[in-house]
This record gives sequence, C-alpha cells and structure tokens, in this order.
Amino acid sequence: MSKRGSDFLYHWISEHLPDDPIIDPVLIVIDMVVDAKRAAETQGIPGQEIDDEIGTIYEFIMRDLR
Repeated sequence: MSKRGSDFLYHWISEHLPDDPIIDPVLIVIDMVVDAKRAAETQGIPGQEIDDEIGTIYEFIMRDLR
C-alpha cells in the first residue's frame, strides 16, 4: 500500500469508528469497508492500492476493532 493509502485509511478509521458499543460488528465493518473504499476512491486512491499492502480493508478494520 502506498503511504498515501495507509495514511488515508488510518485517519479515516479513527474518524469513523462508532463511539457507541458495537452490537453487530460484522454489519458495522461491512458498512465501514464500503464507506472507506468510496471515500478513498473519491480522493483518487483506488481500493486495490490499499488492499495490496494490508490485505483487504475488511480484515484491517476487523483487526482494529479487536
């Protein structure tokens, strides 16, 4: 993943993690993955650029929630 891709993802996750207790982590993660990829692509960062280094955004967010 490019530095720009990893920086984007770290910042995006920190700004979008819910403050409330997570009742259904799978649904939250799926929504976050879709939103993060959409936001990255809006900024010119293809999802594949992020996935190449860290694996899928889904796996990355799941690790971050643990």
